[in-house]
Amino acid sequence: MEIEPLIKQLLTELGENPEREGLVRTPHRVAEAWKFLTRGYTQDIDKVINGALFKADAQHLVICKDIEIYSVCEHHMLPFFGRCHIGYIPRDKVIGVSKLARIADMFSRRLQIQERLTEQIAQCLMTHLNPLGVGVVIEARHLCMMMRGVEKQNSNMISSALLGCFQTPATRAEFFQLIERPTHHT
Repeated sequence: MEIEPLIKQLLTELGENPEREGLVRTPHRVAEAWKFLTRGYTQDIDKVINGALFKADAQHLVICKDIEIYSVCEHHMLPFFGRCHIGYIPRDKVIGVSKLARIADMFSRRLQIQERLTEQIAQCLMTHLNPLGVGVVIEARHLCMMMRGVEKQNSNMISSALLGCFQTPATRAEFFQLIERPTHHT
């Protein structure tokens, strides 16, 4: 089933005329937008990582914070967006830093709930990097809560997944302390 006829029917059901000037190309534009917004379904994790795993002797905390994420809530198909913070302690290899953002993007570009998204990113890193532990925190704003329903525009949801050594109090505390520090851009 193609998306374009569905969007044309949706426009009609909403009381619009899909043949009017401003809407004639809308079904095509919406179809292209949805392919982009859900491209995570067609991505392969091995191609995303693309061999960017490197031997390393250091077993210290590595963090990439403030990774922008954009996703779509599976319940109302409205966007949610925010920041993802990823930390891990390598066992014997590290991953290219851009791959952390690409992994977050791959899982966020699907119909999602934030809780599952957080867990998927963490589990993916545990599986493919085999670190001592992984921590993932996502802070997001959900349009399904802001634009409709309870209409709470200032709400922010925070979810975390802490695996391996990130479940110990000291590592957990260090991770949360570091992701809460302001980032200084030079």
